Amino acid sequence: MRQAQATTVPPTGSGDAELVQRALARDEAAVRAIMQANNRRLFRLARGILRNDGEAEDVVQDTYVRAFTHLDRFRGESGLSTWLSRIAINEALGRVRRKPPAVEWSELPHGGLDAQIIQFPLSSADDPERSMAQREIQHVVEHAIDELPEAFRLVFITRVIEGMNVEETAEILDLKPETVKTRLHRARAMLRENVERKIGPVVMDAFPFAGKRCERLTEAVLKRLGYIG
Repeated sequence: MRQAQATTVPPTGSGDAELVQRALARDEAAVRAIMQANNRRLFRLARGILRNDGEAEDVVQDTYVRAFTHLDRFRGESGLSTWLSRIAINEALGRVRRKPPAVEWSELPHGGLDAQIIQFPLSSADDPERSMAQREIQHVVEHAIDELPEAFRLVFITRVIEGMNVEETAEILDLKPETVKTRLHRARAMLRENVERKIGPVVMDAFPFAGKRCERLTEAVLKRLGYIG
């Protein structure tokens, strides 16, 4: 019976202390719960520093290995997510320091992502033009975020994309709350300017009317004019 209880999913509202104790006892369900609750945040923080999906995923894995093998060091002075976030940031920064200066950053791939920075509503399958336009806008925004200086990029990701409050962001990034506010304001301004500069070519293709919609309208008009039965 004890083993069956150890593998149950934690109830809603379970605190960090309970999950940590269960993880220390090698409860797989607790470890999974911790990872599922933090995967997206850690990926986004790591990617905010590295600007590379593959490396960010590696950092998240390294973060969990380091955290779960030293979980007895977690004292609960801050939230578990905050503790993990700090480890992820340190891991990512360590990779940056070990990179040769001449190595160029790889750009975000033009394809589907396992973990996307900004989610857009999915278009219907019969409207590929609109779906393509949304993907283009998404790429523009993601590239613009990537191009923010690191200090501003991390504040923007934590505050806007992850929705953390000022105090939590300040704690994770080891900043004063006033600095967080100032950097967020500056990050928004830089991002807005960058997106506006890049969005022009994309806007020219806004409100597309091609593909199946164009064909349907053409067929309907030809039918009404008597060209087809």
